[in-house]
Parts: sequence; structure tokens; C-alpha cells
Amino acid sequence: MLIDIQHLHTSSLQDDFQSALYQIFMFENPAKFSVDFSNYSSAAYSLVFLSPYQHFKWQGTTPASIINLEFHGDFYCIEYHKKEVACNGLLFNNIYLTPFVTISPILFTEIKTIFNKIEVEKDGGSPFSESVLKSYLQLVLALCSKEKSLQLVHTDVYQNELTVSLKFQELLESAFLFERSVQFYADELALGVDSFSKKVKKELGKSPSQLIQDRVVLEAKKMLHLTYLSVKEIAAKLQFEDEFYFSRYFKKNVGISPSGFRERVGISIAAK
Repeated sequence: MLIDIQHLHTSSLQDDFQSALYQIFMFENPAKFSVDFSNYSSAAYSLVFLSPYQHFKWQGTTPASIINLEFHGDFYCIEYHKKEVACNGLLFNNIYLTPFVTISPILFTEIKTIFNKIEVEKDGGSPFSESVLKSYLQLVLALCSKEKSLQLVHTDVYQNELTVSLKFQELLESAFLFERSVQFYADELALGVDSFSKKVKKELGKSPSQLIQDRVVLEAKKMLHLTYLSVKEIAAKLQFEDEFYFSRYFKKNVGISPSGFRERVGISIAAK
């Protein structure tokens, strides 16, 4: 099944959870969880968005039920549909933003209704079902993208262009292929390592070393999913000594080898 709805209990997510599919979790109550080993707390009426092979673990102490929508990139390619719905880099695949969005109870109920319609339609067997399901999914992504983009406009971090975190993001995007030491970025921003690390951690919720690692892994995932480059060629482009070191690095951080990731997630239609 390339798209599915599941009703889960949080007890099933208390161990490290990973999937080759895109995941959307709906939490009606406040929640505590980790994504890629970073801890988060969300308010009631929140949705969490995970790309393939991100690590997720429920950390709340109160048992709860969650609604989970999962879909394969072959069913709906977020890269290919980026003009229609700008969710890639907003809901998915952004190491600097929180991986969830909190919405109003009214919008939460609306999205829950759409999930119910998906659940009914996927078992309908109509020749038009795939088109209908894609439209429902696109609507969910569009509604959540709109809400998150509106919220970002009102956050201090995105209003203040002088914050250390924004300067670090800009620098990291231009230098991560060649510079992976925290010292380099602290020096470039004229800060001591401790002061720099504390500021970034406070503003982004992650340490600079974690963000550097996440950025390299994200680029590796993109290349595996969005290009036909060999693992050896990707290792070279990412400035690894050889493909074996790259494979060990990728597996340590993602939990699966580069070739295994590509085999299960596939090569996107956008690669063509």
C-alpha cells in the first residue's frame, strides 16, 4: 500500500521507530517525543512530519492514541510537486525547524476528517481513487504548510536577521561540504566555541555539531533519492575519503546503509 492510515497507541512508538515512508502523526493531546535524537514537546492539536528513515521515539508518560498517515514517495513525490505545495523544506527536510506544527482545534478537526476520507477511499477500489487520494493528501500538506509559514513569520528568530542561528545557518549551507568543525563556525562568527554552542542550542534546540551532522546526512539522503549517482560518486561529492567511510558514517547516523536506503526509498521521479 503506497498510502495508508493507521490508528496507533503510543506504546508501539516507545522504541526507536523508522520507516522507508513519509509519516504524518496527529496528536490531539500535548506530546513529548524525539526526532533524530533531539527532544521536542508539542502542544495539543499538533502534527509531526517525518521523512524516510528519520528516527522517532515517543517519550510521553501518558498513554495516548495517535492517527498516522504514511505514504511512499512513488505515490506522492514532494520534490516533484513543490510548485503546487511548498512542503519540502518546510514540513519535511529542514534540519533547522521543529518537525511539527501546532494548529487550531478547528483545523485539526478538518484534517482529521480528510484522514477519515482517505481511509474510506483507499479501500474503495474506484478507478479514480488514486487521483482522489493524491488530492486529499495534497490538501493536508497545503493546509499545514500554510499554517507553519504563517507561524514562522511571527517568530523572533525569523524576524531578527542578526541572530547567531541565522548567521550559522547561512554559513553552514555554504560550507558544510568542506568544513565540519564547530571551531571553524565559531571563529567565522567571532565567538568562542562555548558561547557559540550555547547560543545555537538556545535558538535552534540543537548543538552546532548535531546540525553539521544532520546537514551532511540530509544532503546524502537527497543525493541517494534525487540522483542516479553511485554511492562512490556521492561519497566523493560529500568530501568523504572513500565510499566505505561514507557508508559507515551514513549507517551510524541513519540506521541503514546508503544502498539499502536507496533500495527502500527509491529514486524520485524528480531525478529524471
